[in-house]
Amino acid sequence: MTRQNQHTYLGLDIGTSSVKALLVDAEQRVVSEATAPLSVSRPHPLWSEQAPDDWFKGVELAVAAIRREASAEFEALAGIGLSGQMHGATLLGADDKPLRPAILWNDGRSFAECLELKRRVPDVEKRTGNLVMPGFTAPKMLWVAAHEPEIAKATKRVLLPKDYVRLRLSGEAVSDMSDASGTSWLDVAERRWDEVLLTATGLSLAAMPRLVEGSEISAHLSPGAAKSWGLEGRRIPIAGGGGDNAASAIGVGATTAGSGFVSLGTSGVVFSVTDRYVSLPERTLHAFCHALPHRWHGMSVMLSAASSLSWIAGVLGHERDIGALVAEAETFARSKSAVASAPIFLPYLSGERTPYNDAEATGMFAGLRASHGADALVFAVMEGVAFSFADGVDVLDAAGARPVRPLLVGGGARSDFWGQMIADVTGLIIDLAQGAEAGAALGAARLGMLAAGAGSIEAICTRPATQHAFTPDPARAAMHAPRLKRYRALYQAEKAARLA
Repeated sequence: MTRQNQHTYLGLDIGTSSVKALLVDAEQRVVSEATAPLSVSRPHPLWSEQAPDDWFKGVELAVAAIRREASAEFEALAGIGLSGQMHGATLLGADDKPLRPAILWNDGRSFAECLELKRRVPDVEKRTGNLVMPGFTAPKMLWVAAHEPEIAKATKRVLLPKDYVRLRLSGEAVSDMSDASGTSWLDVAERRWDEVLLTATGLSLAAMPRLVEGSEISAHLSPGAAKSWGLEGRRIPIAGGGGDNAASAIGVGATTAGSGFVSLGTSGVVFSVTDRYVSLPERTLHAFCHALPHRWHGMSVMLSAASSLSWIAGVLGHERDIGALVAEAETFARSKSAVASAPIFLPYLSGERTPYNDAEATGMFAGLRASHGADALVFAVMEGVAFSFADGVDVLDAAGARPVRPLLVGGGARSDFWGQMIADVTGLIIDLAQGAEAGAALGAARLGMLAAGAGSIEAICTRPATQHAFTPDPARAAMHAPRLKRYRALYQAEKAARLA
């Protein structure tokens, strides 16, 4: 139990499906945690929206739960950090109230507006270091201007999801560098808003939040919010915080150049910290600021990682027994001849991000034989996901941002077989973290600690203990190599046929 006179720190993660709140003590022991669910509205095809006030209601519910469980410890609150889903367009009027539901990161309606922004600012990729994608914030603003002009005209401020929560908690409109990097309005290299891009989307600097580093004080809990939380008279700092992946990196101690993580979740991410700006937009590298000063990160993203395994399990009627399927695939992989003749799987079930930025890419099995059973199909799916990670690592390598001993995190990290396969295919030594989770809420709490002056980056943002390392096996790497070559050729052949 935390001593009542010991400071505590609150991390708030504004996700898509839930708001998570985590209270830790000065030694980062978990005191209490709570979750409040969120719903997503999809009124039309490709649309994905949420009511901004639901985020704040979720925070209030989660904080109330923590106060009930750990009231004395909560009264020792000394700092708050924020993490959140990125890219969401939260449009506010003159009274700082939402004018419409927020348009989320996974909303795909603004494809045409991406082309329009590129037409208006031909060097947009050079300015931001990134491709303009429908998920990003700027094209959403162009969509609103084209389809809801009265809303666009009334818009006086645009905030990202976690920053709307900050506004409600403090009265201050502030964002951090990492979250702002995903808007297509930030000069990522110089860490400042780009006025040319703002003007091209009908906005000015006055509509944008003030920028701070994620570990800096952005604002303080307002007197009204402090009173409602039982903290009347307290001046509690709120850190700049970070976008969800940057905050997750802080949570696993990825703060120095070369450190990072491989996230094997529903989607897949390879995240690598750099001490300089790196960019490779033509290969769909995400080049963003980190949540710490003088640091950036490169990030490759695949859209269907562990979800590919869930999909094949469902097709095979074993969605509740995925572990048994993986065990069969592991047995299958012990035969080199079986692997050599196994089908090849392209995991593009929802299109693909890195390295192709191809929403029309599709999943595919190639090389099927009557002799192939469930074990061969599951092996092929797991290998295809590993191949997609290899593509992401190659992009990072080309940008000069290859990670060194990244941590394997996410739900898929429970499979040692899969972790070893990813190491074999990518050539990376990958460490398995104890717990195997990248915690954005923990990263947010750590940023709150830094903003409150609770210690140095090195002291607070420690790397978790590792269970073991997955070291590439040269023999198995050689076995996968010709199959990786065929995997890449299959995508190119399918794309050529699709565009013919």
